Amino acid sequence: MSPAKASYVTDSSGQTSNKPLWTSDRLIPMDVVRGGAVLGILAMNILSIGLPGAARLNPLIAGGFDGTNRFLWWVGYLMFDEKMIALFSMLFGAGLVLQADCAVKTEGSPARKFYSRTLILLFIGLTHAYLLWDGDILVTYALCGMLVYPLHRLSPLFLIPLGVLLMLVAIPPGLLIADVFSEARRAAERVEQLNQDGSTVTAADRTAAAEWVEIRRSFQPSAEELAGILSQARAEGYIAHIRRKAPEAFAVQTQLFFAAFLWLVSGRMLIGMALMKLGIFSGTHSNGFYLAIALVGHGVGLPLVYLCGERLIKLEFDPVAIFGGALLWNSYAGMLVALGHIGMTIFLYKTGWLYWIISPLAAVGRMALSNYLAQSLICTTLFCGWGFGLIGRLDRIALCAVVVLIWMTQLVYSQLWLARFRFGPAEWLWRSLTNQMTKKLSY
Repeated sequence: MSPAKASYVTDSSGQTSNKPLWTSDRLIPMDVVRGGAVLGILAMNILSIGLPGAARLNPLIAGGFDGTNRFLWWVGYLMFDEKMIALFSMLFGAGLVLQADCAVKTEGSPARKFYSRTLILLFIGLTHAYLLWDGDILVTYALCGMLVYPLHRLSPLFLIPLGVLLMLVAIPPGLLIADVFSEARRAAERVEQLNQDGSTVTAADRTAAAEWVEIRRSFQPSAEELAGILSQARAEGYIAHIRRKAPEAFAVQTQLFFAAFLWLVSGRMLIGMALMKLGIFSGTHSNGFYLAIALVGHGVGLPLVYLCGERLIKLEFDPVAIFGGALLWNSYAGMLVALGHIGMTIFLYKTGWLYWIISPLAAVGRMALSNYLAQSLICTTLFCGWGFGLIGRLDRIALCAVVVLIWMTQLVYSQLWLARFRFGPAEWLWRSLTNQMTKKLSY
């Protein structure tokens, strides 16, 4: 019998029941989905660490965009980009419901435990963002989690539409950013024309034109500018690196948070709460049900994401187009793809077709925080100047090889670790600090 089938709960007739699929104190399907998500997010994060500037948003900057490199970009864009963060957000919401239910059974009031746990996560995220990698997402999860927690008792009939509405709130800020970019570009064009004509340039146009120079340098740098960016990144030591990246981390936690993450991540968390209440993460439904979710999610979501990718290629990844709808289009269509990932993963788990990978994936999922932080440590050491300084030296093919190597390592060591210890190292620290804080707050 496969490991997946061995964990089924069966009734007296030997048929699979509609009870959640538990092993000890773990919900195995949820661990498997989380394991896939933490591995998948590396495929995107490595682009932000291993390539310069905004190469993740504009693949024409670096990493190669011909042949196999182009194919790998498409794989990442269709299957991982925005889909993994959507998966994690939904899993966080689902975990919130699960934790609240467990706390009620064992401790009475779940709020104190949840907020203690989330404050510790916020501290871990801030440490990660300012001392390791500015692209941290843990701070966003902690802040959004604390905001949506009071809604965890709502029924799925309210949680799903409320989650969708919250996600739609991100549209006006995104369009505003695109409008600012567009006006800055127009100002730069006016300044260039006025300079050619020998006419007077207004202070407002000069300021806007200077802003466009910085925007263009970030998203469409020249060869000389790119060489300077790479030279700086490869030469700087650790202290210089974290000083340079601190403002970018702060911008993610403030400007980007209020413009997009607050609405997108909170909305996804609410939808994840609903999925948990509906028993989808528990594996309680039929195989056909999960296959249907996979077919609908992928069948509708992937073509929409593909159309968005084709438009970006046609517009040569213009920053106005990126922020004028492409990012949000990928976020919304990506939610459907992420749901397809959930359906397919649990379908494969329940059928036992890929039983050989289920246990390793579940182990990675149980150590999601440890593995996420380890990925950042490994990648920053490889690519930053204070490590091996490989930033910009590898194309997408080589980066894919690094990703696969890290995946294989984490699939193996997660099982080995959990064979000896109950929690991953970061999970143990998180749990210990949470228990200490909860005890202090209860006095």
